[in-house]
Amino acid sequence: MKLYSIASGSNGNCIYIGDEHTHLLVDTGISKKRVEEGLKALGLSGSDLSGILITHEHMDHIQGLGVFSRAYHIPVYATKGTCEGIRACRSLGDIPSALFHEIKIDEPFCIGDMTVSPFFTSHDANESCGYRVSNGKKDAAVATDMGTYDEYTIEHLKGLNGVVLEANHDVRMLELGPYPYPLKQRVMGEKGHLSNELSGRLLNEIISDDMQAILLGHLSKENNYEELAYETVKLEITLGDCPYRGEDIPLTVAGRDAPSDVYEL
Repeated sequence: MKLYSIASGSNGNCIYIGDEHTHLLVDTGISKKRVEEGLKALGLSGSDLSGILITHEHMDHIQGLGVFSRAYHIPVYATKGTCEGIRACRSLGDIPSALFHEIKIDEPFCIGDMTVSPFFTSHDANESCGYRVSNGKKDAAVATDMGTYDEYTIEHLKGLNGVVLEANHDVRMLELGPYPYPLKQRVMGEKGHLSNELSGRLLNEIISDDMQAILLGHLSKENNYEELAYETVKLEITLGDCPYRGEDIPLTVAGRDAPSDVYEL
């Protein structure tokens, strides 16, 4: 199984998870051209995709969906609430209704040889979710856009081989930054985004010897930067209760505007 971030940040998100049989995207929040360029690095085109998994209807996760889905007729999987949010977004244009496949949180489904398990995420969207994907040999997940986590979240992220995990903001930068006060409260709230510190604490709960790739994702352009997210999460691991030190884990930061390495799990 391969895990690969084409883009991950507050201005656009698109993650690839796949193997030799099944090729999936999680979100298409960037342009069709950028998705195509990202897939080209894998030797793939849009016509090779088996499905697009949408986490929620915010524009940084769906802005390329209309053009891309119409060009390649790729099935789109999302919760009922997310499907409704997508259909209400006029800027996407008309997406053929036959492409939509409504899914339910906590009800796994299959695409090719992959089992996809949607799990609830606490975010200010209609019905947002994260995704855990397994081909029976390896497991990867995308867990972003969640203001908080609990034992339910932890259970859905245990035993992974790879993960894209939100590290959206540094709390101090957000507090002192240019956002208006209501937006600061939204980002830090239970339906907002995980801070670097919370990301590290969640990682403490799910890290194991089987974890081969950890990509910190969905970094805020205004309230975070790569080195800070990386060092903060490493420190949380070192100071936490898990038996690992930050420098010993396979940690990297997914770029907002550039693809990551391709990780073979």
